[in-house]
Amino acid sequence: MGKSTEKLIANNKKAFHDFFILETFEAGIALAGTEVKSLRGGKCSIKEAYVQVKDGEALIFGMHISPYEKGNIFNKDPLRTRKLLLHKSEINKLIGKVQEKGMSIVPLRVYFKGSLIKIEIGLAKGKKLYDKRQDIAKKDQKREADREFKVKNL
Repeated sequence: MGKSTEKLIANNKKAFHDFFILETFEAGIALAGTEVKSLRGGKCSIKEAYVQVKDGEALIFGMHISPYEKGNIFNKDPLRTRKLLLHKSEINKLIGKVQEKGMSIVPLRVYFKGSLIKIEIGLAKGKKLYDKRQDIAKKDQKREADREFKVKNL
């Protein structure tokens, strides 16, 4: 089997800022044809999206896929709830972890894997304000160190 290439469609940087990502899962998404065509054009946002498990199914809420321009009557609602395609064991694991206090499931990125559209979801624990400040301070220190290293090597 050939090497499958990954092409990024949407990335959720806000998730890494607001949450500690403990574990990640790869899932497929049940989509309509015009939604796939819109995603091929890169028209997707997962900034405000979240995942919930209801009746043994993982569902994503708030994922915005812009309507396909040439789709006319076949276009679906851009913010409709979409089903995530996961194995039963993965769903059961998510259910067990989410019942713990402070745990949630957030989408991290949407991408093409070969010809399939996949979404990476993460099991996340919310950050406190002081955690966010520490992360920003670490990034600033790293940026300064890289800058000094670059100047020193010129």
